[in-house]
Amino acid sequence: MSAPNRLSAAFAAALLFLPAAASAQSPNGVKTLSPAGAIKPTGTWNLGTRAGDFVFVAGMRGIDPATNALVPGDEARVKQAFLNMKLIAESEGATLQDAVRLVVYVTDMFRFRPVVNKVQEELWGKGPYPPRTIIEVDRLNQDDIVEVEGTFYAPVKK
Repeated sequence: MSAPNRLSAAFAAALLFLPAAASAQSPNGVKTLSPAGAIKPTGTWNLGTRAGDFVFVAGMRGIDPATNALVPGDEARVKQAFLNMKLIAESEGATLQDAVRLVVYVTDMFRFRPVVNKVQEELWGKGPYPPRTIIEVDRLNQDDIVEVEGTFYAPVKK
């Protein structure tokens, strides 16, 4: 094998050991999202994906992206969860008004549903609001109080 071919083969082999790109794409065009300024996944999950004209955002909690720690205070934590979701959606050109569905998990419906409503009104204004399901769960990761996931319509720009 000539020197240039050995170099090309070595370069190709080295590429196999590089970390995955911040944004990867499946054979069918599903794009994995990991925009700058977002939280860091804590396991085998991605922050979001784009599939055609839709952006799907994973469950976001009240984690400060700068520290990767939960923010203090119930309302601040709920707001941060929504802001984390918003960042992923905006990375693909969607706004909160482009949300077509939200799912919110809380650990105490009586206590946190009014907080979620207040934060949503602050972020969305007087509406219209997207369809939302809110579910009380026994426990969330790190004993958090809220997790919010969303689906957004964001037509691919051609």
